[in-house]
Amino acid sequence: MRKKIIAGNWKMNMVKAEAITLTQGIANFALSTDLPEALTIVVSPVYPYLDLVNNHIPSVNDCHLYLSAQDCSAHEKGAHTGEVSPIMLKDIGCHYVILGHSERRAQHQESADLLAQKVGLALDSGLQIIFCCGEQLDERKAGNQNEIVIDQIKGSLGELSTDDWANIVIAYEPVWAIGTGETASPEQANDMHKAIRSFVADHLDQRAADQLSILYGGSVKPANAADLFACSDIDGALIGGASLKTDSFTAITQAMIEQIANV
Repeated sequence: MRKKIIAGNWKMNMVKAEAITLTQGIANFALSTDLPEALTIVVSPVYPYLDLVNNHIPSVNDCHLYLSAQDCSAHEKGAHTGEVSPIMLKDIGCHYVILGHSERRAQHQESADLLAQKVGLALDSGLQIIFCCGEQLDERKAGNQNEIVIDQIKGSLGELSTDDWANIVIAYEPVWAIGTGETASPEQANDMHKAIRSFVADHLDQRAADQLSILYGGSVKPANAADLFACSDIDGALIGGASLKTDSFTAITQAMIEQIANV
């Protein structure tokens, strides 16, 4: 079975006390639940709270809970004011880093070349990548969504080796469904996931495609999680707003646990 991942992207939310409370709530759920071996749970706080949150993640294997950053620099070190190197992220306990999120692309004009640099350095630093891709509403309406998404993947991940791809997770996030309350239908989401997996099979090989975890990220909620996770090529979720409350995040996680049990 492919790795199943439930990842919370906290974005620029919560102060210290709130971050601790949320982490403890998720950790208590993880420790009190019989988690399947295939499941990984990821939390992604803002930079200042990474070390703090990591200190509240239990250091036991059956917790299945890991730390992620929301971004990283394309530079290892040096005169880059405000930047944070992936080496530093790895040093304080991060296992993952989210790259290519649509908000970074739009608000910070992150190009495919810049993301390729970030991906390369993050992989060299020992991090696993949650790489985001997705189309705008007008691109979806024009029927160009597959081409747009595959081009984003090719532009930043196209030069990676098969070994590198073992440390890549793809998060498909239709931009029109992020923070809008709109959600791609399970069929729409699964069709895109199949297209991504087909590209990887053609670009690398079928084994790499079969092992690739592809997450859906676009207004995932407890109410729609089970239907999404029942799809053949959806391996989890990158969750925004619903990851900020213990009850909603753990309910989505529980939906994945039940899906794994039913396979």
